[in-house]
Amino acid sequence: MPELTLGIDTSCYTTSLALAGEGVVVLSKRRLLSVPLGEKGLRQSDGVFQHVKNLPELYEELMDAAQAKIACVCVSRAPRDAQDSYMPVFMAGTAFARVIARTLNVPLFFTTHQQGHVAAALYESGLDDDSFIAMHLSGGTTEALRVENGLKITCLGGSGDLHAGQLVDRIGVKLGLPFPAGPELEKLAVKGCEKSLVGVSVKGLNASFSGAENAINRLIDSGTSPEDAAMETYSFLSRTIARLAVNACGKSGLDKVLMMGGVASSPLFRREVSRRVLKLNDRVELYWGKKELSGDNACGVALIGDRLLGRNMNG
Repeated sequence: MPELTLGIDTSCYTTSLALAGEGVVVLSKRRLLSVPLGEKGLRQSDGVFQHVKNLPELYEELMDAAQAKIACVCVSRAPRDAQDSYMPVFMAGTAFARVIARTLNVPLFFTTHQQGHVAAALYESGLDDDSFIAMHLSGGTTEALRVENGLKITCLGGSGDLHAGQLVDRIGVKLGLPFPAGPELEKLAVKGCEKSLVGVSVKGLNASFSGAENAINRLIDSGTSPEDAAMETYSFLSRTIARLAVNACGKSGLDKVLMMGGVASSPLFRREVSRRVLKLNDRVELYWGKKELSGDNACGVALIGDRLLGRNMNG
């Protein structure tokens, strides 16, 4: 029976568990949290409640399918590696991890949601440099990061108001789509026409999204088709993120960029950002995580735990 690392991540909208060993993701299970139709998100208390319900069920499914022995447990206990980084939803995963590790008498390691994203996106991405820029694009984060040695993360800049995923979800909900709205909004966007009607607000490494939300809402209210409004949303996002990525490379002296987070799972976004970065600076190289590992998941957390276990065993 193989001995594997159990990774646990309880983010704002996904309960996720994964098993990894010897640098390979073996199996993962995840479940999106339920958001009522028309709502733009969940209260933290509702998220904690759903995680507490989901964790035992997913754990049973994972272990029944894997038939493995747990060598250690690794859990994301905060959004990012900073003293003031805290969200109640991560307490659900942390408590569950502590109980499992203590019951099985195996090592327990802690990481962050953001470090898990980096590790998951790096997995089979083809990027093997120790230092690079990572663009974390999700419903709760839009940040340009400098990453060193795989885990040391320094925030260089990002959005000061809304986040990339929030913009997608808010426009989607206004158009009557379910939350999270990314997949359905993209289906509309590929049928729409782009006119770049929404201006980009990027100053150095700082961006703003709230003005774009207002502008797109006005387009919708004035009779712009859902398809065209959706395409304008993706056009604005791709232009904004392309500029942020290129500016981050210019400031850091690095030229390789890893795109990660739920927004980065969109094929349309990937195509548009790649095209625009090439026009802005053809020396910048983009790397993408596997589509299924771009959104919230515990695979990167499990990979981090696997690495830490190896270091622990080797002294």
